[in-house]
Amino acid sequence: MDQPIRLKNNGQISIVLNSQKRKTYTKELPKSQAAPKAIPPEHTALKEIEEELGALVGMEEMKKMIKEIYAWIYVNKKREEAGLKAGKQALHMMFKGNPGTGKTTVARLIGKLFQKMNVLSKGHLIEAERADLVGEYIGHTAQKTRDLVKKAIGGILFIDEAYSLGRGGEKDFGKEAIDTLVKHMEDRQHEFILILAGYSREMNHFLTLNPGLHSRFPLVVDFPDYSIEQLMEIGERMLKEREYTLSHESEKKLREHLHFVKNNLSPNSFSNGRYIRNIIEKSIRAQAMRLLLQNSYDKHDLMTIRSNDLLFEEAD
Repeated sequence: MDQPIRLKNNGQISIVLNSQKRKTYTKELPKSQAAPKAIPPEHTALKEIEEELGALVGMEEMKKMIKEIYAWIYVNKKREEAGLKAGKQALHMMFKGNPGTGKTTVARLIGKLFQKMNVLSKGHLIEAERADLVGEYIGHTAQKTRDLVKKAIGGILFIDEAYSLGRGGEKDFGKEAIDTLVKHMEDRQHEFILILAGYSREMNHFLTLNPGLHSRFPLVVDFPDYSIEQLMEIGERMLKEREYTLSHESEKKLREHLHFVKNNLSPNSFSNGRYIRNIIEKSIRAQAMRLLLQNSYDKHDLMTIRSNDLLFEEAD
């Protein structure tokens, strides 16, 4: 992807992760313009986060984006030291995508990085959903929302399925939560980072519910679904970490099953990384029961997940 971050006319930056069908055109730069490949040794914060990001499958454009945000913050500090203008930019974000595509994991890593860079004083992540913000009577919602923002000061407030705040109509208290969030995003914009997450279509509609919402999210990130190969890699990494391996037949069976569910389930109901994790955990339990009944504990058997250990629910 030539330009992982694209500035739209409305001032938002749009990022697309894991793009699979995009052609890449490469052009060699003159030596004087080539970007440095190695990161200088003093940037330990970025190196540590890069190691954690390396454990994540895909998300190449998100990894580039994090480096670019790091570079922007670091260079801004250098500009300040040189007596140049270095205005602070709000770093509130919107994550759009289906379940299990890594949104919460990435939010947690961003909190760690910003804490190491002194952008956030704590770097902690407060996870919330509609029930944590919306109250039962007038005034209750604003208070609950203020309390959540207060807990998030110095860190990140991550609201999943944020579009649900706008589903109840005019008399619903969800709108009060949105209005309160918008006010605090302005009043305390450099004290915490708000990340709203949810399905792409619903989040696009959500942005229309308050005139101040759209302009307050400079970073809008799309998290596409994982490919079959990426799901297989996630599963294999999970197994390797636990010292298990798939037999040839079980690998074939798992791949065929993933093809089936990807082709037959709607994107909104397929949970991506969460789905493969559940399969792996079920298969490990099934393998344990099989070995117990067989009374066979050879090292190879203890490590191998066989095709009959892979149990898929009919509803899947």
